[in-house]
Amino acid sequence: MGNCCSDVAGGKMAVGGTASDHLNSANGPNDAVDNFLRSRGYNGLFSQIELSFSASGLRDRDLVSKSDPMLVLYERGKNGALKELGRTEVVLNSLNPQWITKHTLTYHFETVQDLVFRVYDVDTQFHNASVKMLKLEEQEHLGEATCALSQIITKFDRSMTLDLHSEDFTRSTQSRNCGKLLVHAEECVSSKTTIEMTLRCCDLEYRDLFSRSVCDPFLLISKVVEGGSHIPICKTEVIKNDLNPIWKPVFLNIQQIGSKESPLIMECYNFNSNGKHDLMGKVQISLMELEKLYSSGQGGNLYLSAAAGHNSHNKMLKGRLYVDKYAESVQYSFLDYLAGGFELNFMVAVDFTASNGNPRLPDSLHYIDPSGRPNAYQRAISEVGEVLQYYDSDKRFPTWGFGARPIDGPVSHCFNLNGSSHYCEVEGIQGIMKAYTSALLNVSLAGPTLFGPVISNAARIASQSVANGGRKYFVLLIITDGVVTDLQETKDALVKASDLPLSILIVGVGGADFKEMEILDADKGERLENSSGRLASRDIVQFVPFRDVQSGEISVVQALLAELPTQFLTYVRSRSIQPTV
Repeated sequence: MGNCCSDVAGGKMAVGGTASDHLNSANGPNDAVDNFLRSRGYNGLFSQIELSFSASGLRDRDLVSKSDPMLVLYERGKNGALKELGRTEVVLNSLNPQWITKHTLTYHFETVQDLVFRVYDVDTQFHNASVKMLKLEEQEHLGEATCALSQIITKFDRSMTLDLHSEDFTRSTQSRNCGKLLVHAEECVSSKTTIEMTLRCCDLEYRDLFSRSVCDPFLLISKVVEGGSHIPICKTEVIKNDLNPIWKPVFLNIQQIGSKESPLIMECYNFNSNGKHDLMGKVQISLMELEKLYSSGQGGNLYLSAAAGHNSHNKMLKGRLYVDKYAESVQYSFLDYLAGGFELNFMVAVDFTASNGNPRLPDSLHYIDPSGRPNAYQRAISEVGEVLQYYDSDKRFPTWGFGARPIDGPVSHCFNLNGSSHYCEVEGIQGIMKAYTSALLNVSLAGPTLFGPVISNAARIASQSVANGGRKYFVLLIITDGVVTDLQETKDALVKASDLPLSILIVGVGGADFKEMEILDADKGERLENSSGRLASRDIVQFVPFRDVQSGEISVVQALLAELPTQFLTYVRSRSIQPTV
């Protein structure tokens, strides 16, 4: 995936991949910077994927010659509507076409991208027309197939063979086999061509007379798009109390920028916890020009527009930007690790404490609506699970409950949701949902809210996988309505788990005060510390209050999963783990 980050163990990870020395941490960035970046138009990491197509055994619909097939690619939206993405050329007189035309689309990890492929036999009278101008209703439909993009890119060779079908509307229960379609995905090289830079500033201007700190600078790097607007692609960590900051290495990939000649905007801000950061200076510069600064050892001037009422000329700040390191390389991407055999294993832990309310009453967070409308717990499980299920080959998911009293037993803070005393796994997302609804009938809601036991259990499974040479990365989803009672014990468990292939997603449901969750999410840029003073080696927690996203444009799953590829890459790169070829 696209890589661009400053490597800071603990605190919020910056956007993109990480540098290798994850132990040399400084004060990390925090949510105020992340929210600021998102408000400027950044929408998460992505990779450009090129799809190529071939088919075999197509139906012959022509009387004299063979069919003349063309493929049309669609993406299915959440509302079920199809959006056409592109068309191939027409291959004349062939039942086994290999189309030359390829289609490039953007892969987003945090969403399910359902693709629909339709093959048409183009009538002879239209052979000289542009494929873009063809009316599909005038062509013969040969068959179609559907799959998620995730299913293709997780295959070892990134190729998937699909059966083409054509619905026989006179016999609605049957579907004819109309040949096979082979779809191959290739990650664009520019997604992995990476520029590593170490940036520093000298003699920054002291601006905030009322702040206790001298200056807390960070850099925001944006690309200039058509129309002149700026789209953020990278930020550094925040360096506290320093007018001459040296930031951790950042990684920019060519795909994110466009080319080495494309203009970038480098902005230096003084951090404010309220998210209203002070612009200290900026410069427009390209990667090629940054490389020249590195070669010459010279700095670039940071400018700030003159205040209203002064002359219209820009004034130069008492500050310069230097490039102490500039190196170009090709790094293994998130998709390389998936193709190399790595899997993501989904885990779920559900809060059954009494503060959720009586499940039999409609005002309970655990109420099962007879109409089928999912409650917040069911929504979080299905939305996150829908994305992650494609990255686990056996689709067997460890699932627990906590804060309840099973029948004829004491309160348990980590019990198998399926009711078994021997194993915790269930089959598929439907298995999780079934175990959840069954548990509501077989446990008594109790308390308090303890996270430590379920995190430790997940960490134990991750540790066993590492010991056995497994190539799995575990993702624990905790859904809760309350305040954590065992905050320090939870910190201890998280610090220990930060060394393992594990990320933890927390969804807060209901109207509780979730400030402690934000502490676990390191939203102030401070790494978690355990009882003995040891700091977490990396950030593994992402917290989202359900109420903040359930009615907005961003979904729970997007908010939760946006950082997951970065956390995965932080783990494997810091340990020099390479994908198998």
